[in-house]
Amino acid sequence: MSDQSETGCCPKFDPAKWDDKVLEWKEKKFVKDKVFTIFYMPVNFGKVITKLIGKIIKTKAEMPDNLGLSDHTSKWNMDIYVAVDRDIPDAENVTIKGKFFSKVYEGPFKDTGKWCKDYDKAVKEKGYNLKKMYMWYTTCPKCAKVYGKNYVAIIGEIE
Repeated sequence: MSDQSETGCCPKFDPAKWDDKVLEWKEKKFVKDKVFTIFYMPVNFGKVITKLIGKIIKTKAEMPDNLGLSDHTSKWNMDIYVAVDRDIPDAENVTIKGKFFSKVYEGPFKDTGKWCKDYDKAVKEKGYNLKKMYMWYTTCPKCAKVYGKNYVAIIGEIE
């Protein structure tokens, strides 16, 4: 598992590894669950992620890069995907494959709209078509405060 010694929670995020990068995922494994949202604001995220991570820890699986993707499917739902190195019993196991473009942003969550516009522009400038977009909230709000940075990566499937 990732080193969590600084906060006992979220490991420190290195934006250089993810900013302005094209990723090729062949059969990247994730476990998936749903979070209830009200106008896109997560309500039970902590409970859902704690349950998922508990299942991952129980099987002694790894969470590569501590990667967790959020897919806001409506005002009322967000699917979350946590990267794992193997299938997890009693969880919804999925694989994601394809070509992805990753760009990292830093700041308050209220800037999400600006980040999405900038991301769309960057994708077009690189000559890609965006098929699907995920948000990666790299640390919880408490850890972001400790680290002094709130990094969010947008990772989109491109063609």
